[in-house]
Amino acid sequence: MYLRKFAIVLSLAAVFPAAQWLMAQGRGGQASAPAAEPARQPGRGGNAQRDLLYAAVPGRVIGLVVFDAARNFRFVKRIPTWEYPAAQSPENVKGVAVSAPLGMIYVSTIKRLAAWDLLTEKKVWEQTYDGECCDRMALSPDGRTMYVPSFEGMHWYVVDARTGDLIKKLPVPASVGAHNTIWSLDGSRVFMAGLRSNTMSIADPRTNTVVKTVGPFSASVRPFTVNGAGTLIYANVNDLLGFQIGDVNTGKVIHTVQVQGYGWSRERLTGHGCPSHGIALSPDEKEVWVTDGSNSSVHVFDNTVMPPRQVRSIKLRDEPFWLTWSANGKWVYASSGDIIDTSTRQVIAGLKDELGRDVQGEKAVEIIYQQGKLVKAVDQFGIGQVMPSSATRGR
Repeated sequence: MYLRKFAIVLSLAAVFPAAQWLMAQGRGGQASAPAAEPARQPGRGGNAQRDLLYAAVPGRVIGLVVFDAARNFRFVKRIPTWEYPAAQSPENVKGVAVSAPLGMIYVSTIKRLAAWDLLTEKKVWEQTYDGECCDRMALSPDGRTMYVPSFEGMHWYVVDARTGDLIKKLPVPASVGAHNTIWSLDGSRVFMAGLRSNTMSIADPRTNTVVKTVGPFSASVRPFTVNGAGTLIYANVNDLLGFQIGDVNTGKVIHTVQVQGYGWSRERLTGHGCPSHGIALSPDEKEVWVTDGSNSSVHVFDNTVMPPRQVRSIKLRDEPFWLTWSANGKWVYASSGDIIDTSTRQVIAGLKDELGRDVQGEKAVEIIYQQGKLVKAVDQFGIGQVMPSSATRGR
């Protein structure tokens, strides 16, 4: 299992006296800590709209760390999820997802999957299924069903997002090492990638059966994204600084795109064992952004031509292993904690917690509230948002 310091550095929390730790959580004052916004329910206090970034991070207390995009990504609060004794290692966080219709946020670890109500911040349900749960999941567009990968197993769980009840255990033999999942924007397909497979599987959620495969890619598929139409897959793979593009209609890999001007070696890989572990399409699908862990950089490609053409590289404060676009297209969130302005291609902020420590995390999701109501959540996979006109009319 590839583990990395992608999580927030919480080692100080383990040795803090209890009183200091409570103060750090916003229940007291501490002169050295940066001022945090009073913890209030999203959208309340007279705000017509709030744009909040939730990062699921492990440590002594696994929790959701919340930042305010409208206030230069200032720390808002920490929502505890699970607590662990000091002598026990916390579970690795594997995924985060949000159902806007249900008003719930979901966090998966290597042992379980649980849901929290975003307004009350109380846990609604928790499941372990057959003990092989869980990895990075995806929600249906209506927010009511989840496809949840077993923890690097050979199957996905189809789950009722409201209750956590298991609908079906779906074997996916062509994509061994169940790992990453994307649900298409029109709801017609679920894309499933295994950590130990160079073939991607696609399921029909109406029947919950695998109906197609794409590949083989040049090596095992790692993070990936898809265009809004669900016809192209942009995938990181092992041993490639760059990405490959798969055509869903033909089931074949049609392009291999390598980052130019930068090198990599296995000795310089300290994270997930592959040079590029993170890829995202801009909402208008005109750009592809891809991570470079060896050089602590992000590379930008022009996606209006095929194959996409490299146009810019951006240096970050640490190694990035995930990328997510904001709802308004103004920012890219890197797992290094860097916030990148997409127009200037400059880092404009860095996430910090209530004690001023750098926050890093691959499992982050942006949520928009209006008048206290959750109205939109941005998928963490950086999916393109351009829909075919026929699909748009059918929604």
